[in-house]
Amino acid sequence: MSANDDRAVGGVNFLTVAEVASMMRVSKMTVYRLVHGGELPAVQIGRSFRVPQKAVDEYLSHSIVDTAVDTA
Repeated sequence: MSANDDRAVGGVNFLTVAEVASMMRVSKMTVYRLVHGGELPAVQIGRSFRVPQKAVDEYLSHSIVDTAVDTA
C-alpha cells in the first residue's frame, strides 16, 4: 500500500491543509480562509481539515486568469 492509498477513502484522495498550501504555493492560513469562506470544500475531522484532491484541482482550474494584453 502506497502513501497515496493511505489518504484515499471511498475512492477520494484527501489532502492536509499543509499539502494544499504547498501545492498552491500559499500559506496554510490562506487555505484555512478558503475553507472557512466556503470557496474550498473540506471535511473536518476533530480540529483538522482534509480537502479532497478533486476540489483543489477544480478550484485551481476555475481560478485561471487570462493575462493577455491587447496591444492593438
